[in-house]
Amino acid sequence: MSPRSLLWHPVLSVAFVCTVVNADDPSPFIIGADISWVQQQEAEGIRWSDEGVEKDIFTILKDHGFNWIRLRIFVDPKAEGGYSKEGFCDLEHTLQMARRVEAAGMGFLLDFHYSDTWADPGHQRKPKAWADLHGAELEKAVHDHTKEVMTALKEQGTSPDMVQIGNEISNGFLWPDGKVWKTKKWDVFCGLLEAGIAGTKEVDPSVKTMVHLAWGGQNAQSRAFLDKALALGFQFDILGQSYYPKWHGTLEDLKANLADIARRYKQPIIVVEYSVPNVREINDIVRGLPNGKGLGAFIWEPTKWKGPALFGAKGNTKPEIDVYADMAKEYGKKER
Repeated sequence: MSPRSLLWHPVLSVAFVCTVVNADDPSPFIIGADISWVQQQEAEGIRWSDEGVEKDIFTILKDHGFNWIRLRIFVDPKAEGGYSKEGFCDLEHTLQMARRVEAAGMGFLLDFHYSDTWADPGHQRKPKAWADLHGAELEKAVHDHTKEVMTALKEQGTSPDMVQIGNEISNGFLWPDGKVWKTKKWDVFCGLLEAGIAGTKEVDPSVKTMVHLAWGGQNAQSRAFLDKALALGFQFDILGQSYYPKWHGTLEDLKANLADIARRYKQPIIVVEYSVPNVREINDIVRGLPNGKGLGAFIWEPTKWKGPALFGAKGNTKPEIDVYADMAKEYGKKER
């Protein structure tokens, strides 16, 4: 990795030690759900029910075998062009949701978007407040934002177990500075990633850090990204992949790609976004990866009834949710 004049350089020597998850660790298989929309839905009047009985969403998910929750966080969703004028998915709302995750006794994955709104392979806009920041100043903003969020969560006793440094960063993030698609800005990109990891590890070195790509079935692209980042000295704990058949190929493509990655690299793997159908097939693929490298999978927004989901328009469970209890039983579900 090329030397950088980071404003937070004194912590550099301890921040980037890679604490790789042991593939032989007897931790439970992650049966996860991203439910970041829940607060907004509840504010709109949605109440959750299972077989006609009203219950808390976390109770329903646990009853059906889920053991982890994923939440996204934006820098300032109230900003011009931001995600939500009500501030959903900001720090305060995330603190509220984190308390519910902790009370439920579930694992917690926090997804830093490093934007005021959605970040994905085609959109990685810098937060409005960071628009004029570049180089070391932008790295410091990433570091400080990450550390602020992690500190607030730790102080209320709800530290995440795992964090994503960016969301679907296949083409980079914090564009244009950290864009790697059709550019040669890999040093800048890796410096920004390292800033996020430093902000995480300074608060809690035990928290696992994830790089999240959107190439579930694309082996050549996955390998090219990982080879480049690792050659530059970048280290992280877990590899996340999105898998949606429309963009990422067949189940066979997913299986072949993840199996190859599991053999080539030391990082364990999570399918951190997927949707129905093929729930069982996707989870079985991850669980069956070589050397125990498959840690689990997260269904994306199963409560959002307008798309493929596990809940109906009034917050009621649908039959599609039943497969999760079956998986938990067969996989040998344990608590976090």
